[in-house]
Amino acid sequence: MSQETVRTPRTAQRVDEHVGERIRHRRTVLGLTQEQLAQSLNISYQQLQKYETAANRVSAGRLYEIANKLEVDIGFFFEGLRQGQREEPMPHGGRNRIALDLVKNFMDISDAEIRSAVASLVKSLSENPAIGAALLQANGTEASGSRVTANDEAAE
Repeated sequence: MSQETVRTPRTAQRVDEHVGERIRHRRTVLGLTQEQLAQSLNISYQQLQKYETAANRVSAGRLYEIANKLEVDIGFFFEGLRQGQREEPMPHGGRNRIALDLVKNFMDISDAEIRSAVASLVKSLSENPAIGAALLQANGTEASGSRVTANDEAAE
């Protein structure tokens, strides 16, 4: 017997939820409010909210319009799906929210030299966690999950 993916109402719901999350994610990255995107699509912000929460399904035609307004390929909305399921949900808080805020704030920096300096700083911090821990120590804050903390320094 060959293995086939059985489509269930729950599978379809998961896909709808994933598509809605991807719409919200891209809208947020671009710094658009629900009202702004909805207005450009000639729909109410409530309707967009229903798409983002999967309360209403997005038609193929509407998804095509949304992709154009959000400047992405339509496949963007399905990235991360595996056999009809989401690999990992995008929670409203935590690391994804921090990443979205970081991208939004980064895009708000108008000076190219400052953006370049910030990008270099972030790269350095990702490559060497001790630098971040040292910055936190200078501010009197412990680094959770870092090798060096203010407590380590006090013990020496």
